[in-house]
Amino acid sequence: MSTRKIFYHDTDAGGIVYYANYLKYLEEARTEFLENLGLGVRLFSDRGLTYAVRHCYVDYKSPARYGDNLTIDARVIKLTGAQIVFAQRIWDHASNRTIVEAEVGLVCLNKDFKPHPLPEDLRTKLVVI
Repeated sequence: MSTRKIFYHDTDAGGIVYYANYLKYLEEARTEFLENLGLGVRLFSDRGLTYAVRHCYVDYKSPARYGDNLTIDARVIKLTGAQIVFAQRIWDHASNRTIVEAEVGLVCLNKDFKPHPLPEDLRTKLVVI
């Protein structure tokens, strides 16, 4: 889980968060989630692997605005051979509003950018909720 204060540069001319910025917030929360499990980008890279977004479904529920303080969470909902699927949510506690709900699938790739099974020792650190 991560938090983010909305600054002027996050917004459009109307003071509303520009829709594409939510993708960055979701990625930051996933990165923190994986790093907290000891599964950072560097660990994958040291093994000749990387991961990339394979799919992303975003449901925009309510706009966030300049000055809002948002909370972004990430949880694993599915594991396949080479894929980690996350359910994510962005919300504003002050107004008790859900801003965005998303499902994001990452795929583990080898140095040739071909799908590669998640190594078993890394897979065991991921818990499906």
